[in-house]
Amino acid sequence: MTRTTATKKSLAAVLLAAALTATPTTAHAVASHPAPPTTHTQTQTPSTEVRVVAPGEQVVAGAGVELWLTGEGKHWSTPEMDHQFRSVTDGNIDLNTPGIGVTMETLGDRYFLSGIYVTGQKAVRVVVNTSDGRVTASAIRLPGNPGWGVWYTDVPLHDTLTINKITLYDRQGNKITTFTPSHP
Repeated sequence: MTRTTATKKSLAAVLLAAALTATPTTAHAVASHPAPPTTHTQTQTPSTEVRVVAPGEQVVAGAGVELWLTGEGKHWSTPEMDHQFRSVTDGNIDLNTPGIGVTMETLGDRYFLSGIYVTGQKAVRVVVNTSDGRVTASAIRLPGNPGWGVWYTDVPLHDTLTINKITLYDRQGNKITTFTPSHP
């Protein structure tokens, strides 16, 4: 693993931990009623509905990434790194408190964003606000009501790209939670 890859993974872990532990200064932004998002062009077609997948069912997520879920958590493979894993059973994610996390990975000329969301609701929508505009992410979850799922999207990579915030909404458009990544 290169030093850059290790740094990116460390940053992603810190961002995910901060988001899912519901640290008020980083996991919540002030907003009353968000305007409906517009969809930014991306490689996969986003959905406002969560796709239910069987445990182990692989989903092509864009930018050469494959995702799959098990009862233990989120699994994914990229062209640069095979079989990565984020647990929902190791105690690092509070499954009783709504939250949203993010992992950011550079893959060629794309920036792949994904994360675990926690909510008791089956239907959710995740919107990523970038310096290029808003992107409605795709979301998947296991059958039943596991209380968590995974969202994902990819955007064109360029020098001035910033990820400003990631917001989880319910089916009616009400904000559940927002995560604001730190910027160096």
